[in-house]
Amino acid sequence: MANGTGRPVSVGGAPDQVARGGAGEHAWLVPTRRARWRYRVLSALFGAVPAVAFPAPSAWPVGLVGLVPATLVIVAAVAWREAAIRAWCSGTGFFVATCYWLAPTTGPFLVVLGLALGATWMPWGVLVWTALRPRLPPRLPGVCRLGWVLVVPSAWVVGEFVRSWEGFGGPWALLGASQWNARPVLPLAAVGGTWLLSFLLAAVNLLVAAAVMPGARSPRRGPSRDWRRAGPAFAAGLLVTAMVACAAAMPIPATTGTLAVGVVQPGVVHGADARFTDGVEATRTLAGAGVDLVVWGESSVGFDLVDDQARLRQIEELSRALGVQILVNTDARRAGEDASPDDGGGGIYKSAVLVGPDGPRGRYDKMRLVPFGEYIPLRPVLGWLTAVTEAAAENRRRGDRLTVLDAGELNGRTVRLGPLICFESAFPDMARHLANDGADVIVVQSATSTFQDSWAPDQHASLAALRAVESGRPVLHATLTGVSTAFDTSGRQLFRLGTDERGAYVVDLPLAGATSTLYACLGDWVPLGSLAVVAAVALGAAVRALRRHRRATTR
Repeated sequence: MANGTGRPVSVGGAPDQVARGGAGEHAWLVPTRRARWRYRVLSALFGAVPAVAFPAPSAWPVGLVGLVPATLVIVAAVAWREAAIRAWCSGTGFFVATCYWLAPTTGPFLVVLGLALGATWMPWGVLVWTALRPRLPPRLPGVCRLGWVLVVPSAWVVGEFVRSWEGFGGPWALLGASQWNARPVLPLAAVGGTWLLSFLLAAVNLLVAAAVMPGARSPRRGPSRDWRRAGPAFAAGLLVTAMVACAAAMPIPATTGTLAVGVVQPGVVHGADARFTDGVEATRTLAGAGVDLVVWGESSVGFDLVDDQARLRQIEELSRALGVQILVNTDARRAGEDASPDDGGGGIYKSAVLVGPDGPRGRYDKMRLVPFGEYIPLRPVLGWLTAVTEAAAENRRRGDRLTVLDAGELNGRTVRLGPLICFESAFPDMARHLANDGADVIVVQSATSTFQDSWAPDQHASLAALRAVESGRPVLHATLTGVSTAFDTSGRQLFRLGTDERGAYVVDLPLAGATSTLYACLGDWVPLGSLAVVAAVALGAAVRALRRHRRATTR
């Protein structure tokens, strides 16, 4: 194809497909090689748009359309290779914008991390380009065929599932997590977890992009009769309506009792001694409040309770005075017989410890650590980051199993706690396993001291809503410095202590029965099913490529 001067033009330097450079249906495609980088930068900027759907802005409706701007730029590429690069840029922009607050601990490595995570958008970018790319001559967009509405969202979920590996930073900022306060659709997390929400949002974004993309209008029909736009627009509206209707029909687990929990949030206190003292004083104010349990935040105890018997006795005395058990959190070098044989007595652990009047009654050691914050991957190679950032000077040690703790008798039944520590609340599978192991309440102990003036505290606290709906168990998110919060099994927020608040607060957690959600029973069926879909598409593409190659060689 040629432009008005008869000179061939192409977009992105791709030799296999060209587009018009002048006025006409596909004039929105980029006609020069020099514009490639401008469009890649634009992809990165548009990729950041969905970030406003997450806390602190929490504009959850943006999740339904936030991918559309980046999609339109990706589809404007002529070749699939350029589409993949633009998707990579979009993903990088998204991660840097959503997790900008990691800069103090990662420094310049944040951009490198963004590039690594952004690569997980590339398969989605190629498939969304394949589904929506303008055809010459115009014909029905491929997205109107049911297959693409399944394949493209599947690619999105697979990308999220892959990057959810702990070493990549875990499942933070999943698209579905932006719906933590979206009451019309949040109950769907009980069916397929956050993954199902991500899948549905990706599908809605695809349909909206098909409806608004330039070149979608048939030149033989006016806008009012344009079925090429009306089809995807109608499908998007129908899908959103179905989501809301299904969510409204979801049953709410019956309440079998109430657990009154005293949450202690001392605020930003520097030094282990001062932090412990403030926690003790705040706990004393709960005397006579009728609490059934007291929970402290992450790193509230900066010493090993086996080694420091004096402070252990203080906690025991508090437990006797209040008549309840206290769930504290230690961040200390483990000593004596309590240390792992591999530690040599010197490993640092973060542990949830349940203390009663007669001493510790159970302990859970954190299993999944924060990259750079609690350990440095490939420390022999990347250890230099400690000199220029606030990355962990020493790797923390890991626990080896989840633990359910007995919190005592309440109304004739034993209440069991499922403890998670900080970063672990981002992993849907951990809360699900605790619920299946018999936990009545999921308790998350956290501290976001390093990130107090950023979006991080709100982003972290919002995850408790997802875990509550997924597991069918109330979730308490107790922090050292805020945001502390709690959600019932429907995702309704019960209280909130911001980063500027301190002291003790009592929240009544409605306990659910022993019934399980569909997600708790079936697990990660959405990402596994998506993986099967994408694998089938990839296999089919490979077979077609092989056949074309054979035909070419036999001519």
